[in-house]
Amino acid sequence: MVITRFVKAAVRAIAVALVIAMPAVMLPGGADMAQITALLALVAALLTFVEYVGDYPSIIEFRDAPPFNRLRFLALLTTVLVLTLISRGEIVPSPLTNALDRVATAAGHWLDFPFSPVRLMVLLATNEMGPKDVDRIRSYAGLAYALSLVSVIGFVLVVRLLNWPIRHGAFNFWVNLPLFDPTVGKDVLYRLNRDGNVNVALGVLLPFLIPAVMKLASQTINLLSLTEPQTLIWTISAWAFLPASLIMRGVALARIAALIEEKRRRAYAQAEAEVQTV
Repeated sequence: MVITRFVKAAVRAIAVALVIAMPAVMLPGGADMAQITALLALVAALLTFVEYVGDYPSIIEFRDAPPFNRLRFLALLTTVLVLTLISRGEIVPSPLTNALDRVATAAGHWLDFPFSPVRLMVLLATNEMGPKDVDRIRSYAGLAYALSLVSVIGFVLVVRLLNWPIRHGAFNFWVNLPLFDPTVGKDVLYRLNRDGNVNVALGVLLPFLIPAVMKLASQTINLLSLTEPQTLIWTISAWAFLPASLIMRGVALARIAALIEEKRRRAYAQAEAEVQTV
């Protein structure tokens, strides 16, 4: 068991490191960018390994409730990989990169309508950017946002159709929610539902708020850096992934609250039945 846990933790750590290092490895960049990326990948891999090799987690939620974290990781991996391949296709084109570029362009045009999150990202373009840079922002944002929507819908289907998280056994509240203290504050059901609603609301609003904040902070943030492929990939990936991750967490918390409420109802009904028999 110890060896199996060690191997699984090592595989997860390597996978996280590869995702972070992917744009720097596949795209040309400076030595400083490569060093920073290598450091971030090493730190992320170490934290992931420590979290999964131990008996109990300290930060990562829903560690023993698959496929929650797997879906989130797959969403981030797909987004970073696809955007990196499209960017690499501008240097070394191939049938795959050309096909992905056409899909991204179509997604960008479909989702670029007034007041949409993609339109707000496109409005970040400065006067110094050329039409090609603007089109790149539109296509990257459209594809990344579409992938985030797919990941959220996929998790909702897992919850509804596959009876997550109790399909394969009981849900351990203490292990899967290490940062949630049920003994503090109001009733645990109230707090779970409140946190779930807050997470979903933030997840819906963030794709609109992030571009607005970046525009307001344009005096301190160099928006012209979005023309650099690696910066654009990580900016778009974070803009799409973080809101989707919050929505998925909100749905998960609401699901846990529903399970606890159902268990309480059964316990109350059983207690009443025992009182009536006595």
